[in-house]
Amino acid sequence: MGKSGKKRILLKIGSNVLTKGTDHISRGKIEDIARQIANLKDEYEFVIVSSGAIAAARQFVHLEGKEVFVKQALASIGQPHLMRIFQESFRELGLLTSQCLLSYSDFEREQSKTNILNTMNVLIENDYIPIINENDTVATDEIKFGDNDKLGGLTAVLLKADLFIIATNTDGIYTKDSITNNRQETIKSIEDITDLENEIFASISKHGTGGMTTKIEAASIAQAAKIDIWIVNGLKDNFIENAINEAVDFTKIITK
Repeated sequence: MGKSGKKRILLKIGSNVLTKGTDHISRGKIEDIARQIANLKDEYEFVIVSSGAIAAARQFVHLEGKEVFVKQALASIGQPHLMRIFQESFRELGLLTSQCLLSYSDFEREQSKTNILNTMNVLIENDYIPIINENDTVATDEIKFGDNDKLGGLTAVLLKADLFIIATNTDGIYTKDSITNNRQETIKSIEDITDLENEIFASISKHGTGGMTTKIEAASIAQAAKIDIWIVNGLKDNFIENAINEAVDFTKIITK
């Protein structure tokens, strides 16, 4: 809960959502997210962890070189483009945004964590929405290991979020049997993450660099700090409001 008395939501958006499964960033999806935040801002304050810098560059740049360094270079090119789309789309609805680039090493030092927390709280208290991405030009963790899922979990804990929403390209996590039978039944609520891990091997996401395994790891980080986690289908319009109103199927991982 922020100083404003509003519930604090950490919203993590992967590349698969921001591109809507294509090879370029969907401005319409970012506008959809902005519209929902504008509708919810009286009750909720938002912090966004967003992937998509590499995808933003790939639509108009081709580079040669070793793959991981090419991806870091693409992130450097794409990050300003991605932020421009966020800024323009959000500003049209009267929402202010800020960019924050972090790396996992920032979470290993107490002074860095304190600085991040203080800076984020100043931004939020002044009605700015922090948009966080990993600093891909100096760190390859997100490129290699999971589409910012872990970064989202760590940030949710640091900022004492009330809710951690992971937007992906499925209606939450499906039961293993339902995937085997091609009927895709969502696990709607679960407390024991170990039980969830036993269901996910067949439900790896085809887009982004994460998949459900990294989302479960991120959820474990948040659950240990008593934060509820929702895994929702961000490809659908109005996905945040619909989840809040329980108008769609999604997975809730509740705290013990």
